[in-house]
Amino acid sequence: MITFDDVTISYTESAPVLRNASFTIREGDLCVVVGRTGSGKSTMLGAINGLVPHFTGGHLSGEVRVDGRSTRHHRPRDMADVVGYVGQDPITGFVTDVVEDEVAYGMEQLGIPPTAMRKRVEETLDLMGIAELRRRPLMALSGGQQQRVAIASVLAAQPRVVVLDEPTSALDPTAAQDVLSAITTLVHEVGLTVVLAEHRLERVMHAADSMLWLTGDGRAELGDPRDVLAVASVVPPLADLAHSLGWGRVPLSVREARREVAELGLVPQVTPPTTPTPGPVAAWVEKLTVRYGSTVALDEVSLSFHSGQVTALMGRNGAGKSTLLWAMQGAISGRGRVEVDGMDPRKTKPAEVRTHIALVPQTPGDLLYLPTVAEECEQADRESEAPAGSTRALLDELGLALDPHANPRDLSEGQRLGLVLAIQLVANPRVLLLDEPTRGLDYSMKHQLTGILQRLATQGTCILVSTHDVEFAAASSTRTVVLGDGEVVADGPTREVCTSSPAFSPQVAKVFFPHPVLTTADLTDAGLGVARG
Repeated sequence: MITFDDVTISYTESAPVLRNASFTIREGDLCVVVGRTGSGKSTMLGAINGLVPHFTGGHLSGEVRVDGRSTRHHRPRDMADVVGYVGQDPITGFVTDVVEDEVAYGMEQLGIPPTAMRKRVEETLDLMGIAELRRRPLMALSGGQQQRVAIASVLAAQPRVVVLDEPTSALDPTAAQDVLSAITTLVHEVGLTVVLAEHRLERVMHAADSMLWLTGDGRAELGDPRDVLAVASVVPPLADLAHSLGWGRVPLSVREARREVAELGLVPQVTPPTTPTPGPVAAWVEKLTVRYGSTVALDEVSLSFHSGQVTALMGRNGAGKSTLLWAMQGAISGRGRVEVDGMDPRKTKPAEVRTHIALVPQTPGDLLYLPTVAEECEQADRESEAPAGSTRALLDELGLALDPHANPRDLSEGQRLGLVLAIQLVANPRVLLLDEPTRGLDYSMKHQLTGILQRLATQGTCILVSTHDVEFAAASSTRTVVLGDGEVVADGPTREVCTSSPAFSPQVAKVFFPHPVLTTADLTDAGLGVARG
């Protein structure tokens, strides 16, 4: 169905993103593309429908063929009836204002008869679980809801190939499972070919028919998921578990891993670590209520956050997580009290707020406005009155080797997020708010980020992380707050909250349930980690 024949893709004088790549993705396969941040996954996906190089520029040699059509001679508009594409940031692809209109738009461009179009809209809204959003303005939706609408608008046109770049990055665990289940059903029952890039492999690897590993040096290796994960530089939780325990093969699901544990008679010997005593309260909200028209985003929420504590803020899409962060930063007024480091951010000048509290939003590119990475770093140093090179040093700690002359708009989503995180951290704020900070980050970068957050917490920083990434929450936080419909539904130690519900449990916890194992680190911290039962 999809063939790359000796394909090389390069931009300007830099090293090729792909070099002499040759592989074929079969019809009806769900192929997962893996690789480190910046390895070229988005570029490879864009080449499938001709976005690369017709839209992005650059040079492509060799040939990409989809269903017999060469992208050399067919531009993206000529491939629209065959290939549907959803990028990392779905909001940039919206062309209408209302959910229902957006789902129908692609079909209108293909000339689908009105009767058939109406039927497909209804079916797709139900398939993606967004029927109740049909008349909602797109700009009023949460990031996860926008992502589901973008996927729905592509599926409604019924292409033969669907290309998805980070399709679950903004989705809560339950929504991600529902979306992937719907896509997998189409693969199995309709013969849809799906190619998706995903950093949270724990969500998709069990459904993969094949896996394409972009090694980072231009090579592309296609193979069986187990074989690829055994050697790839990206290591999802179950692969990490397999490596740690010396298993010869990587299980693709929790069920496979639990069977392996049972067959080997392994019993974990783990003593849960003592939760450190938090410092004084650094930020708090009291009876905070925020409304958007008739929608109540936060309903009299009262919470306090402590110095030296990393708190994970979780809950399904639209639960009010981002609203809470923006209210604490002072960008949203609402009703009730907000205090951060002794001041009300809603009544304080932005320049002063930055030294007390910093927010990294879901779309970090909104904070980037200078033409090069170097200029962004230099400006951040000046605004924060930090020694020259401080922001660049933070980038190095994150494991980001960014070209100082690169335009931030040309960076991948994960690279942009890392750059903004460094820009915000250099101000050394007392309170740090992160909204979905792991979108676009590979496992190595998430590990680096975890280390940075723990170091900041040790230095007394109060950190609040809104995330759908249960693996990251388990590794980085000591406290977890769960929101539901604008209310607090759970608040306690991460080890308790993240193991009390399957939706919020990390994979390793599910493998060893009911034993008190949260992450692979629990096993490695206990010496050999397991004893034969």
